[in-house]
Order: sequence, then C-alpha cells, then structure tokens
Amino acid sequence: MGSWADEEGLAYPLGQSWVEETQSYNFALYSKHAEAVTLLLFNREDLNTPCYTHDLDYRWHKTGRIWHARVPRAECNGAEYFAYRISGPGRSTGFEQHAFDPEKLVVDPYARCVFYPPGYDRYAAIGPGDNMGKAPLAVLLAPADVETPSRRCCVRHEADLVIYEMHVRGFTQNMNSGVPEAKRGTFAGVVDKIPYLQDLGVTAVELMPIFQFDPQEKNYWGYMPLFFFSPHEQYARSQGCARSRDEFRAMVDALHEAKLEVILDVVYSHSGEGNEEGPKFNLKLIDNSTYYLVDPKTSSYIDRSGTGNSLHCANATVRRLIVDSMTYWVKEMGVDGFRFDLASVLALNDDGTLNTGDPPIFGDIAGDPALQGVRLIAEPWDISAYELGRAFRGITWSQWNGKYRDTIQQFVRGDGGQVGEIASRIYGSADLFPDDITDTYHPYQSVNYIVSHDGFTLYDLVSYNKKHNEANGHNNEDGSTSYNWNCGWEGDKNVPDEVVRLRRRQIKNFLCLLFVSNGTPMIRMGDEFAQTQYGNNNPYNQDNETAWLDWERLKNNADLYRFTRKMIAFRKAHPSLCRSRFWRDDIRWYGVGSDPDWSESSRTLAFCVHGASQHDDDIYVMINVFPHALDFDIQETGPWLLAIDTAKPSPYDVPGEADYEEVAGSGYTVQGRAVVVLLKRR
Repeated sequence: MGSWADEEGLAYPLGQSWVEETQSYNFALYSKHAEAVTLLLFNREDLNTPCYTHDLDYRWHKTGRIWHARVPRAECNGAEYFAYRISGPGRSTGFEQHAFDPEKLVVDPYARCVFYPPGYDRYAAIGPGDNMGKAPLAVLLAPADVETPSRRCCVRHEADLVIYEMHVRGFTQNMNSGVPEAKRGTFAGVVDKIPYLQDLGVTAVELMPIFQFDPQEKNYWGYMPLFFFSPHEQYARSQGCARSRDEFRAMVDALHEAKLEVILDVVYSHSGEGNEEGPKFNLKLIDNSTYYLVDPKTSSYIDRSGTGNSLHCANATVRRLIVDSMTYWVKEMGVDGFRFDLASVLALNDDGTLNTGDPPIFGDIAGDPALQGVRLIAEPWDISAYELGRAFRGITWSQWNGKYRDTIQQFVRGDGGQVGEIASRIYGSADLFPDDITDTYHPYQSVNYIVSHDGFTLYDLVSYNKKHNEANGHNNEDGSTSYNWNCGWEGDKNVPDEVVRLRRRQIKNFLCLLFVSNGTPMIRMGDEFAQTQYGNNNPYNQDNETAWLDWERLKNNADLYRFTRKMIAFRKAHPSLCRSRFWRDDIRWYGVGSDPDWSESSRTLAFCVHGASQHDDDIYVMINVFPHALDFDIQETGPWLLAIDTAKPSPYDVPGEADYEEVAGSGYTVQGRAVVVLLKRR
C-alpha cells in the first residue's frame, strides 16, 4: 500500500526538501488566504516555459493552512528551479489587505538558494502582467547540493571579544585589496584576508547583511532582504547552482579555524518588497496580511523601518519563519550569532503599537534548543522607538549602545557637561544595564562603538563638519546625525600639518577610550587605518570606491593600524578592562587632582582600575580633552609604567612592554586632547 505522503506530500518541513527513500522532492508553502496554488518547475534550457506543472488540489494538497506536494525526481524532466503561482481574494479592508497576483511567479520564502535568470527584470515584479523569464527562481536542492554542515566556532570569546563590522563585498572589492580578481568582493575574498584579521587581533566578524537581495536595486549595504535562507548569490565566485551556500560555508569554516566567531547582521524587521508601490517577489504574493503590518484606517503598510514595510512579528507564522531562518544559519551554515537590525520592530503588536509586556518572539527564540548559547545582539530601536538598555525586551541579549557612541563622540570633540556621562559609559553603562535583583544584566551586554556602517567613518568623524551625501541622490538630506568635528579644516584637500596631527591624535583618543571601557568593543572595518568615504555618512547605494575599503590607506596610515592592533592586544592582556561584572570597589575616580570635576566646564577625568581580583595589573587612565596641556597628580602609589600616551608619535604612543618606562615623580603632564594610560605590575 502506498503512502499518503508519497501521493500528496507533507506539510513539513516548510520549503523544499529532499526525500531520500522515494527519490523525490517535497514542497510545503504556508498561505492562510490562498484559493489556488500551482507549482512550476523549470530547467536551464527554457526559463520561459515550465517543464513541469502541478495544480494543487486543496482536498489532497493542503493541511490546515499549508499547501504541499511531492514530485518524484524522475518526473521533473531535468528541472533545476521552481516557483509558484498563487490566486486569492482581491484587495480587502482593515487588517487583511491582500496582494495576490496569479500572473506573477512566487519564490518560496524558504528557498536555500535563489537564481536570477539572464532576463531578470525588477520592474516586471512592480508592474502588472506576467513576469515569466524575468523573475527570480528558487534552486531545487538535492543531496548532491548538500554538504556536511559547518560547525559553530569551538571558541566562545568572553573578555577577549572584539567585534569587527565588515561588508563582505566592500572588504575586498577594491583592486588594491591584494585579493585575486576572481575572489574580490566574495566570501572567498574574506578567507584570503583572515591573516590580516588575525594580525589585527579581532576575535569576531559581524557581517553586514548577506541574505539574498535584489541585484537590480540600489542596495549596496544589503538591508533590503528578500530571502531569509539564501546567501546573496553575487557574493560567490560561482553563481547559481547552490554554490553560494558552499562558498559561505567554506568561509565560515576558515574563520572558525582561525578562532574567529561569525555573527550575521540580520534583517527580520522588514523586507525588500517595500510599500504599495514596491515589487512583488514572495511575501506579498503568498499572504500579504500574514507577513506585513497594515494600518486598517489607511490600508497602507505600517513603516517602522523607513523602508516601506514592517514584518508582522506578532503573527505566529512570521515568528516561525524568523526562528526557522535562525536555526538554519546556526545548524546548517555554522554561524555563531546574530545582530538584529531595527530590533524594536520584533516587539510590535498586530496594530503596530509597541508591546511593552512580553513579546512572544523573544520566548520563541529563547525556547529553541538550536539557539541555546547563540550570541544575540540588538539594534534596540527603529524610526519610532528607542529601547536601549532595560527598555528592550530581550533581557539576555547584548545591544548596540547608541548612548555610548553619542557620549564618546561629544566628549572627545570637547563638548561640555559630558564628564559624568563618559564615566558612566566607561564603567559599562550600569544605568542602562543594571545588575539588580529584578533583571540582572552584565556590562558585556553593552556593545560599545564609536561609529558603525551607519554614519561617518572614524576618520571622517574628525575630518568633516558636514555630511557630503550628494551622490546618494537625496539632495544631501539623508544620513544620520553625528557629533563630528573637522579639527579646524573641512575635508582632505591641502590640509595643514597641524590639523593632520590633531586628527590622528583624536582617532587614537577614540580608540584608546573604547578599549579601556568595560563592555564589548566593536570597530568598523577600515577605521584601524583611517578609511574615508569623503564625508558621505550614508553610502547605502554606493557600490563603488566610496564604500569599498581602500587598502592603500593601510600603507599610508601604518601608525594608526599599529596603534589599533596594540590597543586590542593591551585589552586582551588585561581582563580587568572587560569583566562579567561591574568594577564597583575596584575603581576609583579622580581628576587632575584628587577629586573628579563633574561640572559643565570640565574636560578632564582620571580613574584607576585595580586588577587584584582579576589577577591583573592596576591601570590608571588620565583624560584631557582641553586643547592645552595639564599636569595631573597621580593619586595612587606606584611605581607606574607609561603604557599609552596618544600625544606621542608612533611607536612611542604604545611602546612594547619591554620598552615601558617608569613615570618619574607623582605626576604626569597630559597634553591637550590626549589620553594617557599607566600600568602598575602586581
């Protein structure tokens, strides 16, 4: 007797899967409101005509709200790709706004690899009519396409965690990257640069979005994903035929071999289908009201992302899509963690309001066995909500600390009234991540950073007073706000020598404070050698030299690279600087004299972290962001060794340990706009 599943297929797992026993493909697609579903298979020779068509009968091929079918491989006529056509109700009112279009090809949202045909046309997905031959297709995966899954990193970094935010394409696309042309801008290009990352000393890479997005959209950054299971095909050397999966896995394995964690910057807050005028690829055509938040009064998408739509994360099916995606990237692709873009969207109710109680998505993630121990990092805001610290619902998650970023930018620039704030940020932001009896946070949950992809580079932060985003096409009205200061000269042309020196010192001040702060440090790729975007602080659509890493600057700014590498090594050598707990009794705050000056006019601060409890040295830090030198009285007994002085030229700014010199007397002159770090051996 034959099996029901052999004839009708199974409703699980969602997506396309291979059934080894019967040498067949199983297809499963969720749609609450679909009235008719047709499965279409295609081979490479003719992408305009299906080689196999299967009209699904709901009496046989539907269970609950999941449509399913099983097709023996022998009947597929050599098919390599598949898609659906779906019919459903016309546009409705209230929350249920439908967008079915039976003429459009629909790509399975669970597709592991997506193929863009030579005739692909983004505008065919926007306008009315058939888009056969012009639409992306899901790649059929069989055992030959599935290799041994990558393993998660055997090392989980703690006190030595240093995150390096990286764009896969931009990291090696420039012809001066030293990477062979065929590998530039790819996962394989990242592998070639692993020795560089090891030399720098970072211990985790955070990859900007690598989910498949529309190659015809001006979307260099990748924050407009279309498929949450598929690596971006253009980041692979061999495109199509599932090679992007293999090359991604090879990169992950190589990074793990080098003891580097892999964190994916994921976008589960919205998709690249945009608003009502955007294209239709999958979620709109499958079940618009399930996947997107809609305003019942205006019948338009609720946009909390600034990109046209917001995913309906209060819906159990959408949450399942997100968790299934996460478990896939962990179990099959080997990643070690996720950074969630615009994570406040995850906590929205059905009507788009913020769930201030217990949003179910966090319980779903916490309860999945495959996600135990996975590193979770939130960007805890969207365009309407700012949930930094305790306000964010993911209690055990780490968070990008936007307040750290803003405070350190203002303080190093020389703004008044920031001394108390910078002390709180250096301490680990206990005001935001308190370790009280109710919800016990840890300082490492604060991801401290000066700049990220979203804003000026570190060099541009000290070189431009104004953003220069004209090339983006928005009349220079786009881009975020930063507390930048050009050190007295706008831009990079004919810069006086004294301005050049001041900019280098400011960069070193930023980096020094970052690496002596409690919390988890993150740097943006290229900041270690003064990467510039020529004042463009929002190059999301600049797939060119503006956003690609310029490796010539590594040669020209070798002193800054050395400083960054030495600061990372200094932090790793002193676990007192990054603890699981706050410093509490192990820290003393001082000023130029014995007492800190917390006043509005103050621009100085000193502190001493005692390392005995961590079997570490004592560390004494003196900060002067006044433009003139000041004589600091060292408030604790020595002998003290000079470890760092950002005012000194390289290599004396961070001498090797063998070259540490003892500080004479009980004081030290800290130059204007400088940071000094002393060390006392235990």
